[in-house]
Amino acid sequence: MRAVWTGAITFGLVNVPVKAYSAVEDHDIRFHQVHDVDGGRIRYERKCEVCGRKVEYKDIDKAYQEGDETVVITEEDLKSLPSAENREIEVVQFVPRDQVDPIMFERSYYLEPEGKSPKSYLLLRQTLDDTDLIAIVQFALRQKTRLGALRVRGKVLVLHGLLWADEVREMDFPNAKSRAKISDQELKLSAALVDQFASDFTPEEFEDEYQIELRKLIDAKLAEGDTLDTAATFGEPVGDEDDEADVIDLMEALKASLDKKRGKGKKPSKSA
Repeated sequence: MRAVWTGAITFGLVNVPVKAYSAVEDHDIRFHQVHDVDGGRIRYERKCEVCGRKVEYKDIDKAYQEGDETVVITEEDLKSLPSAENREIEVVQFVPRDQVDPIMFERSYYLEPEGKSPKSYLLLRQTLDDTDLIAIVQFALRQKTRLGALRVRGKVLVLHGLLWADEVREMDFPNAKSRAKISDQELKLSAALVDQFASDFTPEEFEDEYQIELRKLIDAKLAEGDTLDTAATFGEPVGDEDDEADVIDLMEALKASLDKKRGKGKKPSKSA
């Protein structure tokens, strides 16, 4: 597993060197697109609307539109921003766990202690565990300043990216304000139903049934030979390339032989 970030957690004068690793992975089966007529691969081209040419990633800059004007931002511009080179996870607050609304959570990262001695890492982990607090932090990742929450999971520190406050929408549904009367009997039956489903959360007992059935479908098509040659979907020739080369060489040899034969049959032209 490759680290996505290397730096240090800082709070006060304490410095905790760490490496960050993505804590989750996507198990969804990924598809590409093909033409339904001949199975050819569909590709999307990056084309300039001014010159009409295809453009490589290395020649693409970012741009921001403000009304009738557009500002172009280059990679050099982005690198000049202070946060782009920030290698610190700065602790700014310690707060009770229940004060962080789960709606704010983004991607999660495991933090591994780095260096010869993990003492500062162990100290921070134990402090968070004993106080039952979460550390609110600020850090930079992939040229973006981020808010985060640092907590303990087992023996490991976990960093959760958080949304900024203005990124969470406030929602107020009119129907949610309804004053419909709920009887005691309805509440009692609802509580009884909840009690029937009550248990400890065991996430390993749940499976993505759609992905499991999709995998079975793919395996069945492979077993039945209901497939296309992968090279052919890219428009590449199917078959033995050496055989094709032999055919081309033979055609050239036949043409050369005919040309030579015709040349022999021609009478030399008389000089004037």
